Amino acid sequence: MNKRDYYEVLGLTKSASKDEIKKAYRKLSKQFHPDINKEADAVDKFKEITEAYEVLSDDQKKAQYDQFGHAGPNQGFGGGGDGFGFDDIFSSFFGGGGSRRRDPNAPRKGEDLQYSMTIDFEEAVFGKETEIEIPKEETCDTCHGNGAKPGTSPETCHHCQGTGQLNVTQDTPFGRMVNRRACHHCQGTGKLIKDKCSTCHGQGTVKKRKKIKVTIPAGVDDGQQLRVSGQGEPGKNGGPAGDLYVVFRVRPHDRFERDGDDIYFELKLTFPQASLGDEIEVPTVNGKVKLKIPAGTQSGTTFRLKGKGVKNVHGYGIGDQHVVVKVMTPSKLTEKQKQLLRDFAEISGDIPEEQSSSLFDKIKRTIKGD
Repeated sequence: MNKRDYYEVLGLTKSASKDEIKKAYRKLSKQFHPDINKEADAVDKFKEITEAYEVLSDDQKKAQYDQFGHAGPNQGFGGGGDGFGFDDIFSSFFGGGGSRRRDPNAPRKGEDLQYSMTIDFEEAVFGKETEIEIPKEETCDTCHGNGAKPGTSPETCHHCQGTGQLNVTQDTPFGRMVNRRACHHCQGTGKLIKDKCSTCHGQGTVKKRKKIKVTIPAGVDDGQQLRVSGQGEPGKNGGPAGDLYVVFRVRPHDRFERDGDDIYFELKLTFPQASLGDEIEVPTVNGKVKLKIPAGTQSGTTFRLKGKGVKNVHGYGIGDQHVVVKVMTPSKLTEKQKQLLRDFAEISGDIPEEQSSSLFDKIKRTIKGD
């Protein structure tokens, strides 16, 4: 596999804490979000960052990744999936391993589907009822899923006697060996269709675009997913349909920044406001609230607005809004404003060596005797 190490993707080491992982994800996801970054590889980088975060932010997945890497805990010798294990060895040499033999006619659950939905910041905070349209396999209405022409039925494959498997005998230096393989006549289904349905051509399913109602839960965060039961691919042999997993991508807000259930807002204050104090209106996701600014407030001071954050998606209360103060230094001053600041500096006993005055200003001040 060519996947990059998840820690490398987020620019972290294995000793990174949960907070460091979350901060790295927030920074990178904002930098490479497709709605902001228009570079050709932004989408791929965003997906890579999100995949890394989904694993490293989950304690169980992180522990498995730290131990097994991208291969996962079930991909080694004798494990699950499509790996080559002990049952394959017994099946190959002795035609055994019968306990793992799958009945091709047994009901099987359909495949799960995944859909990525991009939503606005406010939609993630408050939730929403919406409708999506996805392409998916649906049971054929003509043959009702059996793949045969109406009036006919699939027949049991006489090559494998309906087992879906054939025994291939080989003579080797160790003796006669039996290898069990999927029946190539019925493709392992155990059924043969002589007269195929003209609508689905024997597949039993047809591709359609289906509209599905989705309830976006209030408080959902970027990268989280919602399971919509029974809206995946149809099951086989009467088995249940798979599920649909809706993965949410939340667009960044131009004023608010979210961290879990808390919201952060940068409040810009003038020097007089910070020095003398003020009472101002601060925006929140629920509307404006009044905030008292004490005299002498320093840049970087944080005020907490309790309960003005995001409702927890699992129902565990509501977060807070943190208002972070940033005192703004004016870039352009009138001569009167400058003189008042000089007077203030002189009273304070801290007269600065001005660097921003133009030569013309300095000449005027020299003439005035300043």
